[in-house]
Amino acid sequence: MLVTTAVSAAGIRNTQAKRIITVGGALTEIVYALGLENRLVGIDTTSLYPPEALRQKPNVGYMRQLSAEGVLGLDPELIIVAEGSGPKETLAVLGEAKVPIVTVPESFSEAGILERIRVVARELGVEQRGECLSEAVTKDLAAMRKLRDQVSDKRRVMFVISFVNGRAMVAGRKTAAHEIIALAGGINAADNHDGYKPLSEEAIVAAKPDVVLVMQRGTDSISSETVFANAAFALTPAARDKSFIAMDGLYLLGFGPRTAAAARDLAVSLYPALAAKDEMGKPRVLSVNCRQ
Repeated sequence: MLVTTAVSAAGIRNTQAKRIITVGGALTEIVYALGLENRLVGIDTTSLYPPEALRQKPNVGYMRQLSAEGVLGLDPELIIVAEGSGPKETLAVLGEAKVPIVTVPESFSEAGILERIRVVARELGVEQRGECLSEAVTKDLAAMRKLRDQVSDKRRVMFVISFVNGRAMVAGRKTAAHEIIALAGGINAADNHDGYKPLSEEAIVAAKPDVVLVMQRGTDSISSETVFANAAFALTPAARDKSFIAMDGLYLLGFGPRTAAAARDLAVSLYPALAAKDEMGKPRVLSVNCRQ
């Protein structure tokens, strides 16, 4: 669902807004790719790419724990938020302040990436730049699809987001992790539940993951030693083969312009033989100029 307010209390239309806040790493990445970072006055903590965004832009906090005071203190003329941002009370206060809010659908799919680009470009009045970026993303996704079609014996991948009281919190269906594993040509080993769920030792052993996938999070990252020291994971094919992959969280799960490249990198890690068959080269989204 897309919720949009076209005109601010000051009579400024979204396309004219010069003071924009983005909430959601993929949305911030899109704004930069469209060459509109000079209009950004604030971002959230998930906006880690490009690196200069986090260094140069004021931060309004975590996307699901926003403070109305912190957001309004930046005097925004437009706020673009990923679906699921909040809390609802904060969004209600922002609405009462007559600040235009655009909520961008959160869909973990190829179509969802293109929809995000379309919405942001339209709201900011740069549709042609949006078409340029969408075309580059579409070509990268097509190259990834061609690479994925060469996978015959798919590996079972288990994405672990954390350990809670010694139990692994694992991604099931309807998650970004589930979809990126599929885009890379793998099978989610924990596809019998939705969302994130702590799994019992018996469930982990029964899932028989060939590979364990985690996010890189600096000092908070889950290490292979931690995973394979777990009694359940020690009995899996992943432990036997020491198959462990760690990738940047936003790159892996953000479903922004670089997702095809992330899927390619994951695919090559899962199936090293694909490296010789990769025709993507440098992702088009990193070489095309859609900033003017």
